[in-house]
Amino acid sequence: MSFLTEETVYCPYCGEPIEVLLDPQEAGQHYTEDCQVCCKPIVFSVTEDAMGSLSVTVRDENETY
Repeated sequence: MSFLTEETVYCPYCGEPIEVLLDPQEAGQHYTEDCQVCCKPIVFSVTEDAMGSLSVTVRDENETY
């Protein structure tokens, strides 16, 4: 059974806080969503550590890894 984890991230453009739900099935995935405030595209990267904890990082669309 997968449990969703809630985390707060901040838009890399406008700095507005965004609540996201992380699904363990998304670990290792990258996806793009528009900011709900400034409508610019944010790239989300979901990772899982060795203990099974999920985390998400965000970056603007033009930022390189």
